[in-house]
Amino acid sequence: MQHRWQIAISAGLLAGVWAGVADAFQLVTWIGFLSCSTFFAQTHSGLKGMLMAMSTNLSGVFWGWLIISGSSFFVSPMFGYIFTAIATSAMCLQASYQKLAFIPGAFIGCCITFAMAADIAAIIPPLLIGAVLGYSMSLLTGQLNNLTNKFQGAVTEQAADNS
Repeated sequence: MQHRWQIAISAGLLAGVWAGVADAFQLVTWIGFLSCSTFFAQTHSGLKGMLMAMSTNLSGVFWGWLIISGSSFFVSPMFGYIFTAIATSAMCLQASYQKLAFIPGAFIGCCITFAMAADIAAIIPPLLIGAVLGYSMSLLTGQLNNLTNKFQGAVTEQAADNS
């Protein structure tokens, strides 16, 4: 990877900022990191990638909530299995809709919902901020790449002038 240092600087800096913000506002840090990872894992970049990460993760939160809520009305765990089967199929089928085409994002949102016992209020803010974090890391990396290229161009020009 040609720009490893720029990625390392932007990711490290913004991950540290996110950890501090999450701590200050009592947000669940790891949820933001999973959402940030969703941004980088799917194929779109920029604003479209951020929106894809948000929409697929949020759809997974919905499906996880539906599994937990729906199965809580029944005594038999069999209903939980049935809700899980239906929601899993739906998370795969929804990918035919372009804005929800990243299936792993839905599964990440669903798993977060299970891990957080469907505490939607604790899930949504860091989930959305995490996608913004990924987008911000991408933007900062691009800016650092531009600075590096300008610096390298200036050094190359200076070396040519001295020859």
